[in-house]
Amino acid sequence: MRGVFASVSRRARLLAAIFDDMLLGGAGLIVALPRSASLCLRETLLVLQRFKALVADCSTRSRMRLLLQSEEVSARARELQHDLATLLDLLPVAELGLADDVADLLALASRQCRRASPADTELKAGVLALIREVEREIVPERERLERVLEEVGINDPAGCGEEIETLEREIGDRVAERWNPAMIALVGLLRYAKCVLFSAATPRATSSSDFSKVVDVDLEEGGGEGDEPPPDFRCPISLELMRDPVVAASGQTYDRESIARWFGSGKSTCPKTGQALTSVELVPNKALKNLMARWCRQNGIPVDASEPGKSEPSASVSAATNKAALEAARMTASFLVTKLSSASTSFSSVESTRRVVREIRQLARSGADDRAFIGEAGAAALLVPLLRSDDAALQLDAVTALLNLSLLEANKRRVMRADGAVEALCHVMACSSGGAATSWRARENAAATVLSLAAVHAYRRRLGRDTRVVESLVQLARAGPASTKKDALAALLCLSGERENVGRLVDAGAAEAAVSAVGEEETAAAVLASLAKRGGAEAIVKVDGAVARLVAEMRRGTEWSRECAAAALVLLCRRVGAAAVAQIMAVAGVEWAVWELMGSGTDRARRKAASLGRACRRWAAAASAAANAEQSTECPTSGSVVPQATMMAS
Repeated sequence: MRGVFASVSRRARLLAAIFDDMLLGGAGLIVALPRSASLCLRETLLVLQRFKALVADCSTRSRMRLLLQSEEVSARARELQHDLATLLDLLPVAELGLADDVADLLALASRQCRRASPADTELKAGVLALIREVEREIVPERERLERVLEEVGINDPAGCGEEIETLEREIGDRVAERWNPAMIALVGLLRYAKCVLFSAATPRATSSSDFSKVVDVDLEEGGGEGDEPPPDFRCPISLELMRDPVVAASGQTYDRESIARWFGSGKSTCPKTGQALTSVELVPNKALKNLMARWCRQNGIPVDASEPGKSEPSASVSAATNKAALEAARMTASFLVTKLSSASTSFSSVESTRRVVREIRQLARSGADDRAFIGEAGAAALLVPLLRSDDAALQLDAVTALLNLSLLEANKRRVMRADGAVEALCHVMACSSGGAATSWRARENAAATVLSLAAVHAYRRRLGRDTRVVESLVQLARAGPASTKKDALAALLCLSGERENVGRLVDAGAAEAAVSAVGEEETAAAVLASLAKRGGAEAIVKVDGAVARLVAEMRRGTEWSRECAAAALVLLCRRVGAAAVAQIMAVAGVEWAVWELMGSGTDRARRKAASLGRACRRWAAAASAAANAEQSTECPTSGSVVPQATMMAS
């Protein structure tokens, strides 16, 4: 298509010279322009404006899509050129009194407009042939791949990355239904080409949203750019911008398609917190959906696909059914892991290793199939030693790549079986922020990786038995910044789901860390409720201010944290008895907090609030009866006796 647009540019320059001569030739000519000439010039202006619109439209397309649609674009360009040539032939040269050299230029412009520009048929055929070869699992020749990209105009890693992004956006927008399968295949082919031709050269910084953090899955330094979606807009399962956000019974928000697939696989737990769900009912999160729609409009992202029932498959979902895209992803994963293996056994520079790991990290966030291919190629065992790297950037990329990989069930097993994986994660989490190069982002992603691995029941027990894991998470929950604290608390919540882990969690100070975070992170109240349920109630009651903070959370927290705070207080009453109820009754405004939650909380929160209210009333009645009995006794004792409160199941 470059030839077509170059010819348009040349003809525009010729016409500019002609029009300049007409303007300079005499003022009277412009004032008394013949009617036929005026009509021709107006029509010429319209044709030139259509040319400009065509060029502007093509400039926004990806190069590969433009190549696939080259015949259509060339046909439109030829039609406009023919119209322009006709208008130039009809222009009354004699009436305008143009000089001979200008008339010659006009004739030249007309002849050029009638000359057909060759379509890029050979290049297009070559690209489609590459796709067919990849479908047949034939690895493309490097020289041939390089030649095709050079002819298309992709000469560096930045350009290749931009082309991939543009193609993915066009696939999501469904701008070319006919060519969608080929475009999906080309995304995979370009990813492979970027790694092979440009040696995994320095990529752009990605968004600060990884589950990866759990949102990379993806978190990068220098995040927070205006066009990057906030972490809360990404589904914790797919890590993509949610189309139809829904709330599960745990209070966590997911994309409807992803969580439905999770439940469809037979799981009945919350993917993020590991909490067992009593119901698989999903409630639309309209508030978040409205915020996302506003953000999409502000950033020029189409929002039609976000409407319920109208969502279109994303590029990663569509790629799952595209043979060429799958094979290209497999080839890319194999190439990168082989390159990383070579770097690990040779004296490769840290910079070159970092580039390969960064590409693995980026590929692992693309979709489940990519994670599967990377895991099958053996990346987990090669990434684990890099967690102990002295290079902060390499360490961050390695731990985030592991996090991205661990989202796939099969890869959790591969990570846990890798030599020294748990110890390496502890090393990252335990590095002090003062003297070590390890960033908070790396520690945060290490905690998120533990959370991801702990979703498997057997691994939850294994991780909970390791005191280094528990102590590292507790320390992050105490001293980390908000996002790090959030992931650490989520991991502690998951580990506390096993009764045998609770003792080690309590000994490590999990109760104190969770109490200090109540009011800041909604997960903190859930951690306390989980600990209280499985043997940690006594330890929680002994923490200074624990009960008061939970009562305050019942009034000021989110729906989920209010529910968890009420559940924790009920469990304290049941497990500890009168001592816990006395602490609750000593908190000013507790009655109002209970009544408020009974009136405005979730169904479970209302039940817990009712149970808490009954416990408090019974304790008060028992205390009053004991006081009356003491007053009626001839020889009163020096201290009052408060009977244990009788608790009823909620």
